Amino acid sequence: MVPKICLSEHSRAYLWLAILSGLSLLVYLIVSALVYRLGFPLDDAWIHQTYARNLGQQGEWAFIPGQPSAGSTSPLWSGLLAISHVLHLGPYVWTYLLGWALLFTIGMVGMRASSLSGSPTAKPSLWIGIILVFEWHLVWAAGSGMETLLFSLLILLVLVELVSPNPRWSRLGVFVGLSIWVRPDGLTLVGPVVLMILLNVQGWRKRLRAAGNFTLSAGVLVACYLTFNLVLSASIWPNTFFAKQAEYAAYQQLAYWQRLLDQLQLPLVGVGILLLPAFVLGLYHSARRRAWGWLAGAAWLLGYLGLYAFRLPVTYQHGRYAMPAMIIYFVWSLWRLGDILRTYHPNQWRRVLWRTWNYSLYLVWALFWILGCRSYALDVAFIESEMVDAARWITANTLPGDKVAAHDIGALGYFGERELIDLAGLISPEVIPYLRNEERLAQFLGDRQADYLVTFPGWYPKLVQQADQIFLTQGRFAPMLGAENMAVYRWNGQAGK
Repeated sequence: MVPKICLSEHSRAYLWLAILSGLSLLVYLIVSALVYRLGFPLDDAWIHQTYARNLGQQGEWAFIPGQPSAGSTSPLWSGLLAISHVLHLGPYVWTYLLGWALLFTIGMVGMRASSLSGSPTAKPSLWIGIILVFEWHLVWAAGSGMETLLFSLLILLVLVELVSPNPRWSRLGVFVGLSIWVRPDGLTLVGPVVLMILLNVQGWRKRLRAAGNFTLSAGVLVACYLTFNLVLSASIWPNTFFAKQAEYAAYQQLAYWQRLLDQLQLPLVGVGILLLPAFVLGLYHSARRRAWGWLAGAAWLLGYLGLYAFRLPVTYQHGRYAMPAMIIYFVWSLWRLGDILRTYHPNQWRRVLWRTWNYSLYLVWALFWILGCRSYALDVAFIESEMVDAARWITANTLPGDKVAAHDIGALGYFGERELIDLAGLISPEVIPYLRNEERLAQFLGDRQADYLVTFPGWYPKLVQQADQIFLTQGRFAPMLGAENMAVYRWNGQAGK
């Protein structure tokens, strides 16, 4: 006789959420494989995989074997990926499993956190979890091979803990410390924690104790992170911290209000636009009730987007830098929407308006999950048919001792198996001061005795005039997406002069 397994209501809800989150991601992966092949929608994912492979197989923290560097923004994520290479699973299976686990956990935390909304009838809401695991930004991030969802989960855990009646300050310190090992942006979480200690803890003695517990637990992890970078690169921050800001410095010429508006629009793409009334109502009611935890989370969201508008005002790749803020926006809005569903008793004409809004929300949510699936498949196809195919060509058609210069080094590092000269400054921080100065870059390539240049022709128009094109990917997806094909040039610094 087979024993009967009895699951509690919560356990059944979690099981359904695990199944649905797996299904949500699996569909994206299947469509991606059908459109072109499996892969990742960002070349940066291959940077993490290269660090992970060298760590897992050779025990060294390096992008190029034998050359330790701080080119990974997320040491914790690269370390988790290294497990795959220790087990010889390759770059895909383990990474997708981590993406599924993080997507499910974010859905679960969002579901459980709904019981903290402040309503006396509030309880964990499975529908909130389902909306999260089918939200297209989150599913895209789950299959991206990037640290985005891990960072977002730690942020969500911190801000949800601040909403709880009795925040555990030592635990908050651990979460904040770990978040910095995922992205330096985790430092922004110190703001809402300090705010809550000042506003929600009564008495200076208790405040000092709470601050001490938080500082001690966070400080150890932060100190280890800063030392880690200092040993690798003589700087307390990873190379990418400076390289990305230097690369996109031209964006800061726009007025700040315009940059801020661009960032604030990112969470509204898709179902987010219909959640805006719930978010605004949440701000209003939380201010009236002095719900400091909810307001601290909302303040972090707005401050995070404002900081990116100030220092790195980019919106490409579906706003991937803003995705952690998007998740807080979704969860905070859905909390308030849950309160409305439980307490709102409209009259006849309001009932029609309410149902229209409610049905529109679910329709847009489902539609953008489908559109996001297509976007994910095309993004993967673009990277695979350009960066990955160019890297494989380098492996097959150049000699092991050749030096290859490139701006996108992820796939080249993983598949190319050649010495790389990094034009983006991730593993070659000396180029950061003149990232967009092609005359200085040409001199740099000459000094480093480059043999090949791999780039999109439009990125370095002056450099490619000094080189001979010997290969063009001819991938069909780049022109479809309004981009150009990646080319390989034999570098000599003289051709075309």
